[in-house]
Amino acid sequence: MTNTLRGFATISYWADDVAQAARWYAEVLGVEPYFERPGPDGRPAYVEFRVGDYQHELGLVDRRFAPPGHEQTGGVIMYWHVDDLAATLERLLALGAKEHQPVTPRGEGFVTASVLDPFGNVLGVMYNPHYLDVLG
Repeated sequence: MTNTLRGFATISYWADDVAQAARWYAEVLGVEPYFERPGPDGRPAYVEFRVGDYQHELGLVDRRFAPPGHEQTGGVIMYWHVDDLAATLERLLALGAKEHQPVTPRGEGFVTASVLDPFGNVLGVMYNPHYLDVLG
């Protein structure tokens, strides 16, 4: 076992209404969640999707279970590689996301953008030639 970061495992997004968030992300991703755990009230408290070429895990968690003070902590933007950044961004906005950061060239073919999903989470998308090199 090594003490190094081995790769993206799971990212968790918080939502006040996990069922609504799951429907929105199912529409965005084109797949249904493969796992669901109900909370004490019987409503979904956690759902998980497998996404992309490496079947990364996207978890939607009821905001009631967020760590104390989470709303005051610094944020992270995790970027998902997409093949067509403009089309992906257009679709996310059409599905109710709001622009967080516009399309921004980052040099040598790397381009990013981010949106706020309808639940207040930052969703980053990126065209990343390195991702494609590794995948190949």
